[in-house]
Amino acid sequence: MKKIAYRNDRSKVNIFLIFLVLVYGLGVNSFAQDDLIAASKNDSCQVLVADRVFDGFNLLNNAAVLFTGNKIVQVGDQDQLSDICHRTIDLGDATILPGFIESHSHLAIQNIPHDKVLQHGITTARDTGGPLQKPTGGNGTLRVLSAGPIIQAVDGYPLNIFGHSENSHHSKYDAVGIAVSTIEEAETAVKDLVAGGSTIIKIALEPGGEAGAPWMSSHGHGEPHKTPWPLLPLDIVKAIVAKAHSLNRKVTAHVGENRGVELALDGGVDEWAHIPCTEIREDLLHRAVAQNVTFVTTIDTLSACAGVHANMHKLAHIIAHATETESKFIYGSEISHDNVPWGINGEEMTLMLHLTSGETIDFMDVLNVFKAVTSEAGKNLGKPLLGTLLQDAPADIIAVRGNPFLRFKLLEYPDLVISGGHIIVNDFKKNKRNH
Repeated sequence: MKKIAYRNDRSKVNIFLIFLVLVYGLGVNSFAQDDLIAASKNDSCQVLVADRVFDGFNLLNNAAVLFTGNKIVQVGDQDQLSDICHRTIDLGDATILPGFIESHSHLAIQNIPHDKVLQHGITTARDTGGPLQKPTGGNGTLRVLSAGPIIQAVDGYPLNIFGHSENSHHSKYDAVGIAVSTIEEAETAVKDLVAGGSTIIKIALEPGGEAGAPWMSSHGHGEPHKTPWPLLPLDIVKAIVAKAHSLNRKVTAHVGENRGVELALDGGVDEWAHIPCTEIREDLLHRAVAQNVTFVTTIDTLSACAGVHANMHKLAHIIAHATETESKFIYGSEISHDNVPWGINGEEMTLMLHLTSGETIDFMDVLNVFKAVTSEAGKNLGKPLLGTLLQDAPADIIAVRGNPFLRFKLLEYPDLVISGGHIIVNDFKKNKRNH
């Protein structure tokens, strides 16, 4: 009898749970309908319709994106959304995507025009080494999140290579690097950087000497300094990481070979700003994945490095077999270098795909590359709506004719770019229809 009674009680509970789910679902649908009604009355209401929409997570067929002002309202079926607003652009055989995120650039120090970067599909860029600036842009201009100068050892990288600017620096935080020699100086630098708008703390752990590395060229200033270059000691690295974490900031490290990698791991660094140039010991790669390190790629610009492809491929294999890890790859092209585009880099995505796939490439491999430059990149910046088309996400949108999931190169020349609801590029003007 107890067994039967238990079943009856469980059935009642299940019926009640189903009732709650139905009520909740109706409530959610009601709220969604209210949002659509409110959006339809907004003068800035617009709908983009296309054969394909990538929302930052999945590729949807015959979908539409509705936005008002500088915010996304909804992604959904074309039939549901196409008549909501007075202004609709039917893009036809095209693909709509969130604006792409560049997680490794040096815009300020190299005077890269923001408008050129935006016109070529990057709507958010993280400037990882240069003058300290507060976050800017986002509504019609390139959104820029600054790391500020790279914390480094005295007489070390990057100031020993890139500290020859003819421009006088009004502040020690206006250069590409800031040298520290004590824990106190390091902690002060972190506090000042965060107070000045830094969204991530970057350190250099670079002794130099890697064949093929961009930082080993002369850059017009004669031969590079004799290697090995000075490195921050472990106690200072740990102090930087601890202070940054106490101020809710992650730490990314420029590492290029085994010594710097081991120092970064011992110090608890959160992210590698590059896939290292020299082939890294496998025990260190396993440690990095075990410690949930995030890896920004920059494979294309480091293509002359002997170990970068092997490191990327090995890390992908280790991550695939480490089910508990939070390690991931984040797209970074290092806008500023002359050998990569000042915008979306299709070759970077191609290299990511081939180096992270197994013997065969399936659609999930392709999808993961797109997520690494959109939703996962936004999450890594601490802004989980950025790089998505979710409700209330910034209306940062790009679109290309055709299917970029089959041909990444299409992304380098977007036919539509929208920043915070402002149309920057529109080669679909003839497709507009008014209701």
